[in-house]
Amino acid sequence: MGEVAVLCMDGTSLVSEASTRHQTAPTASAALGRALMGTLLMGCFRKEDETLQVTFRGDGPLGSIQAIADTRGNVKGKVGNPKADPPLRGNKLDVGAAVGKGVLAIVRSHPLEPQPYTGMVPIISGEVAEDLANYLVDSEQTNSALALGVSINKDCSVRSAGGFLVQILPFCSDETVAQLEQNLAGLPSMTTMLNSGMTVLDVTEKILEGLGVAPGSQTITPRFGPCESESLKERMVRAVVALGEKEVKSIVEEQGHVEVTCDFCSETYQFTEEQMMQALGK
Repeated sequence: MGEVAVLCMDGTSLVSEASTRHQTAPTASAALGRALMGTLLMGCFRKEDETLQVTFRGDGPLGSIQAIADTRGNVKGKVGNPKADPPLRGNKLDVGAAVGKGVLAIVRSHPLEPQPYTGMVPIISGEVAEDLANYLVDSEQTNSALALGVSINKDCSVRSAGGFLVQILPFCSDETVAQLEQNLAGLPSMTTMLNSGMTVLDVTEKILEGLGVAPGSQTITPRFGPCESESLKERMVRAVVALGEKEVKSIVEEQGHVEVTCDFCSETYQFTEEQMMQALGK
């Protein structure tokens, strides 16, 4: 019987795409990247087709962070102020200062459940991983260890990003817990390990050193999105129509078309006057 579950991810491509799409400053890239990876790791431990939404509502210059993930490795997110970039703390990006104090809200929803589950806890540090781990203990009574990291190059691009989530399963022995605590205490940061060339399997083996890695491990490729084009366009049209016929006609007369940008993927779509009139039933 398994005593420990470990999820480890290399999210470098994921976070790089997110920072490019949202044109984030270094600290905003780190905060958004941590939130995306943390949400994805927490979502992957759930039942199929569940959706997890994580929202940090802090009073720092970053504003809010929102990330949404499913159980198949898909995650998308946004920040309130992509240009937030407070001064360094020592030689590190000060994500905690960017996020500030406030509330962390978690919403888990499933198509077969009548109501989504919502949990809320105070933001205790703003460093994202610590806050998510605190939520797991406080609201879901889950004994876990969560680490997240984003390393930024001098040109503000993403050098590396990754994280891991370790969860203690029922009937885990005290000896196993003690070994895990020893292993985690001596572990370098996730970005240090990735920058040194270690793979996620290498990291997993270090986490489980002295315990062994069970055969048959599963892999999921992290992916930003999806914001499916056709369904996204339909939602955009409905949102524009909700403005009312007078407002829609005014926009079309002024611009010759209606232009809408998705907050999550930053893709912009244009709708012609004919498309909008059809949507209005004219």
